[in-house]
Amino acid sequence: MESKLRRINIKIVFLLIFLGCANSSNWIDTLPKPWELNEQQVSDILPQFHKKFPDFHDRLKAFALWQIGKPYELFCLGEESGEDKDPIFRLDVSDCTVHILTSLASVQSYSWQESKETLIDIHYKPNDNEISIPTYKSRWHFTTDRIQDNPSTKNITSSLVSKQELVTINITLNQKEDGDEFLKLDWQKPTTIQFIPNQLVDKALLDKLPQIAGVAFVKKTYFKMGLVVAHEGMIIDNKDIVHASSEFGKTVNMDFMKYYFLDDGPRFDGVLFFSFNPIEG
Repeated sequence: MESKLRRINIKIVFLLIFLGCANSSNWIDTLPKPWELNEQQVSDILPQFHKKFPDFHDRLKAFALWQIGKPYELFCLGEESGEDKDPIFRLDVSDCTVHILTSLASVQSYSWQESKETLIDIHYKPNDNEISIPTYKSRWHFTTDRIQDNPSTKNITSSLVSKQELVTINITLNQKEDGDEFLKLDWQKPTTIQFIPNQLVDKALLDKLPQIAGVAFVKKTYFKMGLVVAHEGMIIDNKDIVHASSEFGKTVNMDFMKYYFLDDGPRFDGVLFFSFNPIEG
């Protein structure tokens, strides 16, 4: 009798968890889209994300899904002064990197202003006093650099396949073939990076990922420009990719394998994966 009651209780617990997830998903669908809202309206909604999704990664996944349909605009964040006068924080448009960074900042904040301040901590390298100040030259411009050294997006690629299966490249970030800088930063970074080649990109690989993970796409033709990564996005539920896409002109949610492998071959030359982590404070 006790065993039967235990089984019933377990079924009830799982049912409640399932219904809770379903209700949370339905709640996202009831929200107006972020690009339709002003700063105060966003500030009113952000605390609700914390209430509905107490777990950081659940909240990040939910917030990423809320962004679906957002218009695409390349290089849409700046410092609001100096060389790049675009906003420091915005939710009306995204490119692939901006989608990731603004989502990370928003799910750790309870208001528009706090999101902006959190975005600064994520998007800009700290100075000698461990303070992040938004300047063009202190920005994390390169995804490869960011996932190597930024604690918010940590490279987990080497934990997914054996070392022997990884492709290793040595490159100087931001240095073109002719020796000139790709971006005028007075900064270059000799680095070694390992990526997973296309023959290992399959469903079994995705199954090794956490419920939400970052993916960065390697393009060999970019190496001559001092770049490694051509695009990035979020993998959710070990299956789908949520990403701000220039091809589709908006943020989309689609099957990762169908996106990556076209009829005439893969879009890219390999992948890097990274974890999402809250700011320690």
